[in-house]
Amino acid sequence: MQIKLKKYILQLAHTFTISRESRDEQDTLIVCLSLDGKTGYGEATSNPYYKITIEGMMAEIEAVQDQIENYEFDSPENFYEFLESLDLHKFTLCALDLAANDLYGKLKGKPLYEIWGTSNEKYPMTNYTIGIDTIDKMVAKLQEKPWPLYKIKLGTSDDVAIVRELRKHTDSIFRIDANTAWSAEETIKNAPLLKELGVEFLEQPLKADDWEGMSLVKEQSVLPVIADESCIIESDVEQCGGYFHGINIKLTKCGGLTPARRMIKKGRELGLQLMVGCMTESTVGISAIAQLLPQLDYVDMDGAMLLKGDIAKGVEILEGGKVVFPKLPGSGIELL
Repeated sequence: MQIKLKKYILQLAHTFTISRESRDEQDTLIVCLSLDGKTGYGEATSNPYYKITIEGMMAEIEAVQDQIENYEFDSPENFYEFLESLDLHKFTLCALDLAANDLYGKLKGKPLYEIWGTSNEKYPMTNYTIGIDTIDKMVAKLQEKPWPLYKIKLGTSDDVAIVRELRKHTDSIFRIDANTAWSAEETIKNAPLLKELGVEFLEQPLKADDWEGMSLVKEQSVLPVIADESCIIESDVEQCGGYFHGINIKLTKCGGLTPARRMIKKGRELGLQLMVGCMTESTVGISAIAQLLPQLDYVDMDGAMLLKGDIAKGVEILEGGKVVFPKLPGSGIELL
């Protein structure tokens, strides 16, 4: 195999704010793996919360590039096992694993969802995310992008009032993501008010390690609660089963499609609702997520929709949420 690494700075259409940060751009790493005339593409974004930089990921890969290029590639699963032996960070593993899966599908001439024995005839709709902002700007974002399903980022001193105001401007379903900003008491108090306002579920309201608080929330909240920051890697799934109604799997955080598929399997065994989320990736990362759609209950794959401009072609999300899968096999990705 041959490896090429490309760094991009993705410009966001709007300043994106959550409870702990704001940004106008997103750095991302694209890994290109080539073999027998085919090239697979993978992606991982930088992330200050997890102390991940593009330069750090590139340095990790460059340090083991010879070993990777000399590997006799036969399947993404075996390749992933090999990569784990190199002691790479999960974000770095993700970019490599996504590229390997895309490459494998292109070598086999089939989309990944078909290789995995699933059909793309039925799938959940992605939400569209509205970041924290002034009420007027949040309303303007709703009006700019009419969508059947919104994820609303919260974590302010007046969260219920924000949702109440947004509800005046749309009948769409809301999901709430507080990104660890609430207490257990606040969550339990807010839940019935938010349910009346058409909220479907709450995502990660408490700190990632507040298991005592989450026990109270699961017992007393009138809305389902989905783990995000509490469910990063495969070993987290079982623990989350006792404290959440579902899990949100992020490919970048868990290490890619290969571990994500195992997390989905484990989550199903535990009776959890399953969601896969994005990290403001381009169409490279979003197209990989889309291969998992037939296996999911919920999905947050609007990353490329939040960008001023994209860097790739692949899966398309049309107005109203319909997903168009490309004819190209694998994850269907082409760099622009």
